[in-house]
Amino acid sequence: MDSDATTEARILSAADALFYAHGVQTVGMDRVRDASGVSLKKIYKCFPSKGALVEAYLRRRDRWARNALEERVSRHTDPEERVLAVFDWLYDWVDGPDFHGCAFINAFGELGADSQGVVDAVREHKGAVRGYLRGLAHETGAAEPEWLASQLAVLLDGAMSNASITDSPAPAQHARSAAETLLRMAATPAPTADPAR
Repeated sequence: MDSDATTEARILSAADALFYAHGVQTVGMDRVRDASGVSLKKIYKCFPSKGALVEAYLRRRDRWARNALEERVSRHTDPEERVLAVFDWLYDWVDGPDFHGCAFINAFGELGADSQGVVDAVREHKGAVRGYLRGLAHETGAAEPEWLASQLAVLLDGAMSNASITDSPAPAQHARSAAETLLRMAATPAPTADPAR
């Protein structure tokens, strides 16, 4: 007999695959039941509502995305290469068969106005990724790591959205190129004012 943890994992695995591929609004709980092999009664025992299941799915996606990103970046020691590895990771993910855009942007677009839980999960994920990018920006010695991290976050989100729309990994390459430009700019000290003027 399955333990509660195993049952919950089966439900989440099924929900993750369905929600990510088809969207959270179009997938009913009956489809999660069929895909997981878990009765609706047990599903609702583990997750009292569909909203609770969507939040758990987003938290699971958060762990996966951040672990995968950090693992890829950890292969490098040069600070600038560590930043660029973010976009190499994105390229490989986008170029794979299971890419359907950013789960957080997708869920926010579908439910953000109606679900505070989704809003919270999305904002926490995006904040954590931005914090990670801020740490990478600090490693480069950038004069304004906050500014650099904000720019990198915009590039990352924009590349994910464009890659989803175009069904192409090219936006990840373009974002990497733009990140190289930002790194060069961040490494250049701002000109000092000429006191004689």
